[in-house]
Amino acid sequence: MSGRTPHRIALVHDFVCARSYLAFTRLRRAHALHRAEGGTARLVLRPYQIRPDAPAEGEPLFDLHRRERGEAVARAIRADRTLGAADGLDLRFDRAVFTNTRAAHHLTAQAAAQHRALDMAARLFRAYFTDGLNIADPHVLADLAAEVGVRPEPDLGGHLTAELARTRHLGSPTGPVLLADGHPVLSEEPTEEELRNCLRTGAPR
Repeated sequence: MSGRTPHRIALVHDFVCARSYLAFTRLRRAHALHRAEGGTARLVLRPYQIRPDAPAEGEPLFDLHRRERGEAVARAIRADRTLGAADGLDLRFDRAVFTNTRAAHHLTAQAAAQHRALDMAARLFRAYFTDGLNIADPHVLADLAAEVGVRPEPDLGGHLTAELARTRHLGSPTGPVLLADGHPVLSEEPTEEELRNCLRTGAPR
């Protein structure tokens, strides 16, 4: 991959993953700068579910952390307001409602058919991490879609199921994965400069 410009950069992400939100924010900013410099790399979002069996009813993220990591860790995460601050994000772990993300990915697929995937994804990330909304709730999703200007599309459930099956071995339970022309090049928490280099060359320098 190194030495040539990739024509397709894909971010394998999940909406309940803070590192995915950081990578998405940095990648979108890097992509805008890349295009301003005359670059032509195409940015694509690919869905991944960290916990595909999570209930759509949702539960406070604090309760999940307390059950799985203990009271002290759960309280520390809930109180943290530093993660994402340097990127201009307001991550409110004290508000987050952990839930199943399939419906959110389905809405993003619908938005992609209308060339609004990045705007829709940005709004979904903010809804989860800042607004404390249940992004599996059909009424919440309908409101968010209207806010972004995404119209209802034919059911893409079959397409989404197939795509989630394809990304099952590509995604990571601890963070996002970046693909350049289908090949993994960066994961976890890439910097904006690493992402800009990847957009230019297809691999981190």
